Amino acid sequence: MPYFCYRLIAPRPDFPAAMTPEEQAAMARHGAYWAEQVAAGTAIAVGPVFAPDGAFGLGILQAETFEAAAALVAADPVLAAGLGFGHRIDPMPTLLHR
Repeated sequence: MPYFCYRLIAPRPDFPAAMTPEEQAAMARHGAYWAEQVAAGTAIAVGPVFAPDGAFGLGILQAETFEAAAALVAADPVLAAGLGFGHRIDPMPTLLHR
């Protein structure tokens, strides 16, 4: 089964340190959604990355097709909230993991 790398791009450089209450609520829904996907086995790993040039979210997804992975991402509540988050999905031809 193919793997995909999902990157959630923050709406601005000071995120998450300066989240608004609306963003905090959306991020809570985002976390719950991805916890469900991990429990279901469609997400292998999900979490924030605090990089020097700005924070972003990273997910490793498992799906039959790119379209199936894109559907998982499209259902992410933080994207649906329309708060300026961006994203990208890239195929991973192989994944070694324990």
